[in-house]
Amino acid sequence: MALIVPALRRLSYHLQSAALSSVISLLRAVGPQRASNAGGWLMRTVGMQLPATRIADQNLQSAFPEFTSEARQQIIRDVWTNLGRNVTELPHLASFTRSEAGPGWEIEGEEHIAALQAKGAQALFFSGHLGNWELILPIAASLGVPVAGFYRASSNPAVEGATQKMRRKALGSTGTMFPKGPKGARQALTHLQNGGSLGFLVDQKMNDGLAIPFLGRDAMTAPAVAQLALRFNLPIIPVYIVRLGAGRFRMVCEAPLQAERTGDRHADIRSICVAMNETLERWVRERPGAWLWLHRRWPKEPAALPVV
Repeated sequence: MALIVPALRRLSYHLQSAALSSVISLLRAVGPQRASNAGGWLMRTVGMQLPATRIADQNLQSAFPEFTSEARQQIIRDVWTNLGRNVTELPHLASFTRSEAGPGWEIEGEEHIAALQAKGAQALFFSGHLGNWELILPIAASLGVPVAGFYRASSNPAVEGATQKMRRKALGSTGTMFPKGPKGARQALTHLQNGGSLGFLVDQKMNDGLAIPFLGRDAMTAPAVAQLALRFNLPIIPVYIVRLGAGRFRMVCEAPLQAERTGDRHADIRSICVAMNETLERWVRERPGAWLWLHRRWPKEPAALPVV
């Protein structure tokens, strides 16, 4: 029995991998727009029945108490639709190039990237789960900016293998992603020390983070960007993806974040984190249906949060 169980597990992974490869091939065959539309419809249809929809509704009630139930439900449908589109656009990630129309991307605020490149400087970039966030690093690579990012490995080897293969193809030879955890953190530090830039998604809950206001409530916020910015004296540049349609995107690059650096490390870390959350909040308020409301971003007991 001890030998049978691992064998069955390996067989299951092989079957899942084969099935996933077939789905990916089908999505590539139908093209990015049809794949995106199909994924959006399917995830919206299924997602509205899932428990995460209730979490999203609770989050929205707290963040936007003035919204009606109908308005919240429409936002949640938009969230599921965008998530489904993101999943089925993954097989096309490498094919999205800069273009004037149709599948692909455009950029707003490129002057901030150009200014960085003119100085031969590095930076820290931050964003959130808005639009198709998977495109941020491929676009940076296309623009000639050596920005590395992080990924959370899937517990399913078949999904993990397929996802990383599609990401690597989109990133090309210059793109880099580090696994979340101690090993990835060490690799990221080496990347910074060698003159590279790092990108972060900073809108997820972190149990040992700092209590920083976000959409009306304190949210546990990772201080890593602030800590690294102070340690390496780097600018912090906000970027995010706006979905313009099925397979069509705009990356918005804003001016470097303005947060006072006084020399008081703890105060400066908090000031930077506040500025980042205020930026994220502005983006979410502008396009609430584009953000991933489905996870528990805020703790249940605000009073239990540590303060800095």
